[in-house]
Amino acid sequence: MATTQQERPASVLSTQYSALSPVRRFIKRYGWGYAFILPSMIVFVIFRLAPVVYAFLISLQNFRLSGNSTWVGFHNYVDAFTTQSGVFKQALKNTLFYTVFTVTANIFVGLILASLIQPLGKYAQTFFRAAFYLPAVTSAVIIAMIWRWMYNTQWGFLNYLLGLVGIAPVKWLSDPAIALKSITLSTILTVPATAVVLFSAAMGGIPTELYEAAELDGAGPVRRWWSITVPLIKPTTLYLTVLYTIASFEVFEKIFIMVPSGVGNSTQVIVTQIYQNGFQQFRYGVAAAQAFILFLIIASVAALQFRFLRSNVEY
Repeated sequence: MATTQQERPASVLSTQYSALSPVRRFIKRYGWGYAFILPSMIVFVIFRLAPVVYAFLISLQNFRLSGNSTWVGFHNYVDAFTTQSGVFKQALKNTLFYTVFTVTANIFVGLILASLIQPLGKYAQTFFRAAFYLPAVTSAVIIAMIWRWMYNTQWGFLNYLLGLVGIAPVKWLSDPAIALKSITLSTILTVPATAVVLFSAAMGGIPTELYEAAELDGAGPVRRWWSITVPLIKPTTLYLTVLYTIASFEVFEKIFIMVPSGVGNSTQVIVTQIYQNGFQQFRYGVAAAQAFILFLIIASVAALQFRFLRSNVEY
């Protein structure tokens, strides 16, 4: 009899809860959780989602700040490729060139540096991680300005070094044949701080028993690194590859600082094209269309990277 009296309130509450409408049940169960994330969602919608939707609407118009805008459908997307004598197509090629080389170099250099740091002691690892991460807290504009000074034809540091061995000055940033390659090289020679730190952290989480077992089987350091370390940090590799790919496709400040007036079309990239169309030529519809083309390219490349680099690593 006592058991029945104790269970009765629970059954009554269950009946009352089931009698509520689905919406009220949802609010009663999850309401507080959504209330806590509501401020962040409001900020996201106002400052992220709404501008993106509005930009897409602009890409479908011959947009004018005066308000006399007309709908043109997807004409701006066609216009982005067919006008200006194929400049946007050249910008796509330049962006792809920059992305392939910088992403590959950043992943490779970050992996090698993290592998060299890992066998060191605790304090040595901390020191080198901090040292390599310093460029990440430095403004990208400052780094671009330093490289611009180093590349200066008359008094740049690189041409000074070449002069010591009798080589004539090189027009690093004014020769159309090598301007983009020089900018790409400056990115490659900048230590990929994020890759070093994340790879180092991922390697630190691999159980030492795996290396000990491989050593007992006669595997050398290189074999252990290739067969244990590289496969087990594949999720980190995927994350960094996507991260660096997005950053490379969106490169702007380095090119804008190092070659402000450009070197013909040899240093044109997608974002500089968006900037010129939107803020110099006031072709807002075409600029918005190019921005969405960039979004589709990045989304497609990221999807392919997730398709071919994803793995279910457990240890």
